Amino acid sequence: MKAGFVNIFGKPNAGKSTLLNALVGEKMAIVSSKVQTTRHRIKAFLTKPGEYQVIFSDTPGIIEPKYKLHERMMQSVKSALEDADIALLIADATKNVDEAKEIFQSLRLKVPSILVLNKVDKLKPAQIEAAIENFRQSSSSYKKIIPVSALKQDNLNALLSAIIELLPEGESFYDEDELTDLPTKFFVSEIIREKVYELFTEEIPYQTAVIINEFKEKESLIKIQADIIVQRESQKAILLGEGGKMIKKLGTLARTEIESFLQQKIFLQLFIKVKPKWRDNDFKLREYGY
Repeated sequence: MKAGFVNIFGKPNAGKSTLLNALVGEKMAIVSSKVQTTRHRIKAFLTKPGEYQVIFSDTPGIIEPKYKLHERMMQSVKSALEDADIALLIADATKNVDEAKEIFQSLRLKVPSILVLNKVDKLKPAQIEAAIENFRQSSSSYKKIIPVSALKQDNLNALLSAIIELLPEGESFYDEDELTDLPTKFFVSEIIREKVYELFTEEIPYQTAVIINEFKEKESLIKIQADIIVQRESQKAILLGEGGKMIKKLGTLARTEIESFLQQKIFLQLFIKVKPKWRDNDFKLREYGY
């Protein structure tokens, strides 16, 4: 039996969350084309009884913090560095990879690492080979360099085989039917936040947080009440929309996906609250789960 912690690191929008979801075969992390979507460390378990248990961790994209929320996000990256048995270093193969190389070298890893070259479905074979050689020349510390397309789920079997090969021997940490150690309410709040990213542009998604205040299971449905936190009254007006049109659309999208996730009917109430500068307020960050 093999078991261990396999933690995913990279720049924002490299495809870390898409890779996590593809590897475990379930949507565990929300996905958006916007950067800095992931704010928490999200664990997901892949177990084959008697053979292996891989405890994956998706982490926020590595950035220079601009406010205290960013600092909390980078703290979760640091904690993932400290308990990793294997590091998956994911780079967007379609971008200039020099910055990714610098970030990976700055991590100063003490565990085996696999370089995952993502989004190769958008490249020609010669370009893929050139990118692999670029990384190979920059560091000899990678145990393997594996090109994949997380979105298309190409070459993931090769990646999983490489992970299992490097996993330490040991017993399972979690029961074989468990998928995560996070509570259901966390995933509900993340689904609502994902819909904010889908519906709104510019700074709105980055200045919002979602808090679940009520989660009551009744006979025929689950009642959920959530607050969407914004920083300014003008942002509240945008989220509401004319005649409440946008908040209704947001609620419909979120309710549909939450029902699919929970496999049960829900009654969803959304309220918008203005909390100025919450991203730089230690008390508010703790209250909101950061």
